[in-house]
Amino acid sequence: MIRVLLAEDQAMVRGALGALLSLEDDIEIVAEVARGDAVVAAAQAAQPDVALLDIEMPGASGLDAAAELHAHLPACRIIILTTFGRPGYLRRAMASGVVGFLVKDAPATQLAAAIRRVTAGERVVDPALAMAALSEGENPLTDRERDVLAVAARGASIAEIAETLVLSEGTVRNYLSVAIQKLGAQNRIEAARIAEQKGWL
Repeated sequence: MIRVLLAEDQAMVRGALGALLSLEDDIEIVAEVARGDAVVAAAQAAQPDVALLDIEMPGASGLDAAAELHAHLPACRIIILTTFGRPGYLRRAMASGVVGFLVKDAPATQLAAAIRRVTAGERVVDPALAMAALSEGENPLTDRERDVLAVAARGASIAEIAETLVLSEGTVRNYLSVAIQKLGAQNRIEAARIAEQKGWL
C-alpha cells in the first residue's frame, strides 16, 4: 500500500480527494491536515510515502511546507496540487524537493497514476505548466527584492516597508526601483502584481 498524507485547507476538496483516492486498491490516506504549518508534525506521526500539498493554505504555503517536509522526511515524495498554474511556483517547488506538480482540474485517475509514478522514483509535472515555466525563464528578482515587493503588494507605504523589513527608506526605494525596472512595470503595485502572477512572490 502507498501511504498518503493529504494537505488541503478546503474541507470539501480534501474530502473529495480522499474519497477518490481511497477507491484505489493500492493507496491509503494515512493523514489529513488543513494547514501548511501542520504538515511536518502529521507526516512525522503518520510516516507517509507521498504527501499531496495544496499551495494556498493558512499557516504556511504548500511551497514552504514542502521545503520543511523535505528537510525533515527526505524519503517522503511530495506532490503539489494547485489551482494556480504559475510558472514561478513550479521552479520554487522543484527547488524545495517536490517531485510532482499537478493542477487540480486534472482527472482523478491522473492523480492516482502520479502517486504511483513518484513512488516509483519518477517526476510528474503538468506538461502545460512545464512549458510555461521553461518559456518564462528564471525569476530575475533577488530575495530582498522579493521581500520588499511582497510587503508592497499589501499596500504598505515606503515607511511601512522599511519598518517591516528593518531597512532604511532609501534602501527600500532602491530595491523597489530595481524590481520595477526588471519587471518592466510602471510602479511598485504593478511590479508586485506581475511578480505574483508569475509565481515569483
